[in-house]
Amino acid sequence: MHETAVLFLEFGAVLLGLGVLGALALRVGISPIPLYLIAGLAFGTGGLVPLATSEEFISVGAELGVVLLLLTLGLEYNADELVTSLTGNARAGIVDLVLNAAPGAVCALLLGWGPVAAVAMAGVTYATSSGITAKVLSDLGWLGNRETPTVLSLLVFEDLTMAVYLPVLTTMLAGLSLVSGAVSVGIALLTVSVVLVVALKFGRFIEAFVSSPNSEVLLLKVVGLALLVAGLAQQLQVSAAVGAFLVGIALSGQLAEDAHALLAPLRDLFAAVFFVFFGFQTDPAKILPVAGLAALLALISMVTKLLTGAYAARRAGIGKAGQARAGIALIPRGEFNIVIAGLAVGAGAHPDLGALAAAYVLILAAFGPLAAKLVQPLITAIAKRA
Repeated sequence: MHETAVLFLEFGAVLLGLGVLGALALRVGISPIPLYLIAGLAFGTGGLVPLATSEEFISVGAELGVVLLLLTLGLEYNADELVTSLTGNARAGIVDLVLNAAPGAVCALLLGWGPVAAVAMAGVTYATSSGITAKVLSDLGWLGNRETPTVLSLLVFEDLTMAVYLPVLTTMLAGLSLVSGAVSVGIALLTVSVVLVVALKFGRFIEAFVSSPNSEVLLLKVVGLALLVAGLAQQLQVSAAVGAFLVGIALSGQLAEDAHALLAPLRDLFAAVFFVFFGFQTDPAKILPVAGLAALLALISMVTKLLTGAYAARRAGIGKAGQARAGIALIPRGEFNIVIAGLAVGAGAHPDLGALAAAYVLILAAFGPLAAKLVQPLITAIAKRA
């Protein structure tokens, strides 16, 4: 059979299967991310039906998925909001970083995986899934609650922390010297700073260039600019995903809303492909031995995120019910965690890191939204009593 025909058959089967899994997730009321990861495990190395022909094509789609995920996340904010959030919630953000990066780092060190894997695992346990959390807030009607701005500010702080963390991690994974690493991180920080300044001071010019009354032209300009900046960022030792995130920040107002609406279907398509591709890289046989450790790490992470949310909400003068909601909203893991683990696995940090991260994300991506729904009646009762 012709190779292109095989590629279409394999990729079509993957997408159709993801559609069925997504429909099942909607019916059950959970995030589809765990099901997408399971699909990747089934079709990847050591899976039931390994796909060989379409793997490279899916790999490119996965990279696009990361860029589009972060681009649309950046469209949710503007540069002024980011700067205000960073300065106003810095203390809570630091508490979030310390409490939630520590479990992953300690776990890797106790297992003897070394400092590079420890830094990677710190990122895996630190970052909340912005996408899943946003969906939880929307689905449960929590968007208008007093604690929601606090939750969003912590997500923004995490995103900005990732802009610094990812260059550090990639430098360590590449095995660069201390001097080379410092230069790499310096270039990354300078790049992020320049883009933020451009977004703050010259955002209106970028918007004027990108803006178009035609949806097709607008889509082409936004995606083209995002990919261009993502590629430049990658060349300057900054994650392509962070570059795309900063492009999203530069756009605001009605233009950002229009772009977000146009990008949403593309983002959902390639994000699903990204989660599948991560599953491709993980041998299912390696997950079972680390399942218990992943469950323990997930339990610890639930507690640390609950403490983080409660601390941040209490500082904002929010009651106990709001503190509980804030902590629960921060539990899910997803996009960034898989990105970090994928980088580490690709660089050969440790053979078991991918399996542990996959099992960990599977648990928290599924349990986070489910916990929010199950605990909602209890939170309502606490609010009434208060």
